[in-house]
Amino acid sequence: MALALYTAFYYLISPFIVLRLLLRSIKAPAYRQRIAERFGFFSSPELEGCIWMHTVSMGETIAAVPLVKQLQQRYPGKAIVMTTMTPTGSERVKALLGDSVFHVYAPYDLPCCLQRFLRRLKPSLLVIMETELWPNTLAACQRRGIATVLVNARLSQKSAAGYQRFAALSKPMLQNLSLVAAQTEADAARFVALGMAADKVAVTGSIKFDISIEPALQQQAQQLKAQCSQQGQRLVWIAASTHKGEDEIMLAAHRQLLAECPDALLILVPRHPERFNAVAQLVQAQGFSSLRRSSGELPNASVQVYVGDTMGEMMLLLGAADIAFVGGSLVASGGHNMLEPAAWGLPVLTGPSDFNFLAISQALMQAQALTKIEHAEGLAAELLRLQQPSERLCQGQAAQQMLAANQGALARLLALLAKFIA
Repeated sequence: MALALYTAFYYLISPFIVLRLLLRSIKAPAYRQRIAERFGFFSSPELEGCIWMHTVSMGETIAAVPLVKQLQQRYPGKAIVMTTMTPTGSERVKALLGDSVFHVYAPYDLPCCLQRFLRRLKPSLLVIMETELWPNTLAACQRRGIATVLVNARLSQKSAAGYQRFAALSKPMLQNLSLVAAQTEADAARFVALGMAADKVAVTGSIKFDISIEPALQQQAQQLKAQCSQQGQRLVWIAASTHKGEDEIMLAAHRQLLAECPDALLILVPRHPERFNAVAQLVQAQGFSSLRRSSGELPNASVQVYVGDTMGEMMLLLGAADIAFVGGSLVASGGHNMLEPAAWGLPVLTGPSDFNFLAISQALMQAQALTKIEHAEGLAAELLRLQQPSERLCQGQAAQQMLAANQGALARLLALLAKFIA
């Protein structure tokens, strides 16, 4: 009954979902493209027996890439279908995996959409990244004998409480999963408390720890850092994946930093591409000497703010910095991946909102590799402290050591998935 009511409600609101896409497309035109795919209308090659990998957006897609590449190496005869929900996730699939996978937007969680999707692709396994669970999708896979595995799974107390409020719908949904590979023991315990059988829950750790920086990227970052830092003569810090409301704080902190360290450079990278122009205009309006990454020029000694308004270059821009602030954490968004700057050996700064990466945040804090700040003054003070190379080296090395100590989740996950791949 709960699933039937949910489905009826979803059908009723589906016109408003499309309207929301069209409204979002005013700022991000990609949202109005390929809408038919979301209803299961698309053409594809013959992919029967494929592995269906679902990620939501850019962050989950990037985290899934090492897993996808390992699956391709181990099972070269298995086609892989990648689905996302957002244009930024779609762009990352194309940029990082190209034609080695078949990409299409995920179908809406409606029986008619799912029927068209599954009838065309006929997957044998669905691998879902992190938290993206849909009742009809899992029910449809269960009916067709398609194994479903939730990997890199995390479940906060807040999310668990939300599932519990709708237990009549969420409990059968979770029981349709073949396996949950949780990031932590706490995540695993919450899934079991919600109705998952304990023997269907395993703790693998987070595959986000399994970061490797390719030599070509290291060399490219070294060259960019030499230019940005004027051969090491100026301090470079990056504000990565900032959200609306955070850019003003970053600029205020940078202004305070410039009063003591007048040659410092801020690399300011908004999280969402539809904000690139607005952030660049904000920087100019506040009187900073600025340059946009998309211009193709490199910053000279007079540039105070370098706006990262390109897609797919976050790891490169992190590699050009001395210190990293990770955004989405001074607003109630739960933060973003702090392990990417840790992989570069950077001191990591973040705000108090980190519920999306709580275990990672706690591990970095315990290693004394992460500092939390709450306002521009606190951020400026930390940046001034980290002017000293010895301070940066100590905190950056601690970050890299913590990262190395927690790697191995990818290998454990691949061993579990092998049980479901014929």
